[in-house]
Amino acid sequence: MGDIISDISSFVWGPPTLILIVGTGLYLTFRLAFLQFRTLPYALRLAFSPKRQDKASKGDISHYEALTTAMAATIGTGNIVGVATAVVLGGPGAVFWMWISAFFGMATKYAEALLAVKYRVVNSRGEMSGGPMYYLERGLKAKWLGVTFAIFGSIAAFGIGNMVQSNSVSDALQRSFSVPTWVTGIILTLLTGLVILGGIKSIGRVTAFFVPVMALFYVIGGLVIIVMNLDIVPNAIALIFNDAFTGSAIGGGILGTVIRYGVARGVFSNEAGLGSAPIAAAAAKTDYPGRQALVSMTQVFIDTIIVCSITGITIVMADMYAGSTLNGGDLTAASFAFFLGDTGSLIVTIGIVLFAFSTLVGWSYYGEKCFSYLFNDKAVPYYRVVFVLVVFYGAIEQLGIVWGIADIMNALMAIPNLIGLLGLSGVVVYETKKFIKIAKEEEKERKRAKAA
Repeated sequence: MGDIISDISSFVWGPPTLILIVGTGLYLTFRLAFLQFRTLPYALRLAFSPKRQDKASKGDISHYEALTTAMAATIGTGNIVGVATAVVLGGPGAVFWMWISAFFGMATKYAEALLAVKYRVVNSRGEMSGGPMYYLERGLKAKWLGVTFAIFGSIAAFGIGNMVQSNSVSDALQRSFSVPTWVTGIILTLLTGLVILGGIKSIGRVTAFFVPVMALFYVIGGLVIIVMNLDIVPNAIALIFNDAFTGSAIGGGILGTVIRYGVARGVFSNEAGLGSAPIAAAAAKTDYPGRQALVSMTQVFIDTIIVCSITGITIVMADMYAGSTLNGGDLTAASFAFFLGDTGSLIVTIGIVLFAFSTLVGWSYYGEKCFSYLFNDKAVPYYRVVFVLVVFYGAIEQLGIVWGIADIMNALMAIPNLIGLLGLSGVVVYETKKFIKIAKEEEKERKRAKAA
């Protein structure tokens, strides 16, 4: 059964799916006139400015809380384990292709969030509900695709968003600190319950504080390594660029392998195209879909261009990826330890624990919204209780095929979502042009006020 699931996972994450994901980002990039490059500074200012809050607008949480909720789900084990796997199987050049997928993925993430806000609805509890299932139904007029996405999203939430994450935490703590898995399971279950049983407002408050702390903890550790070894950084970056176009992959030794693993792990990390993050974006207080879309776009930049780059460059600098039995989190820990000793290994272990817990919290909301779309809002409390209980199971059991099933569900989520993005690209362009005009006027007004 494990072999069958592995084969299915390799198939659904094969070249056709990756081409569709990257191709959609490339297509949207051209249709939006390279918006992600032109507006990134403005988008970052929107995301992190406490003054930029549309209090009169409809929504449940702020721009920033919506961003950190989405980042909680995406900044996960993929940033540590996934990057290491990409370098081992695809060579150093895989890091370059992760960057490329991220730059185009920013356009995809922008379009997802814009459509999520535009087509969101108010549910029976007075909360915002949105995401691919709603813009597939209300925008594309294809409810069957919305139902398909919601089914796959609900299942994925228990796999990649729950059991896989709690298992990663319990495994890391057991190996590093000899903490019994059942102890980790109980603590994780209680913490997760405290956060998610209060709904999106509770999740938003927690992630607003928790996500920056955990990300900075890991990034600062990586930056210390880079600053302390500036003399070898240029060689590492040169190797990444050179290998990106020549290919020295262990798993095949050809350029296609380098590109495949770089793109696949990049998408796995930042989730651009999967349709998960726009579910959080739909809850944001905002006056225009384009405004929250720009904020959501910065998530890919932070996740891949910053956090994943720290991991990738450190691994290449340590030069332990070739001819070694180490892989995944073990390789990342060994690379950090190469420069910082036991402290480096500790940074990676704590990073895995924090990243995995944040993914638990973020994906609980995604699964909840998919579940309520399929059934009704009254079923949500029951879903939350089951989700919390499954956390404990994931922590104490050997999951085996759950990893493969989780990968399959993620790929199957992406397909209906990408169809929706391509079919509604005209709406994305129209709403973008409308908001850009408004943003330019606001910027002029801001500069006049500043000058006065």
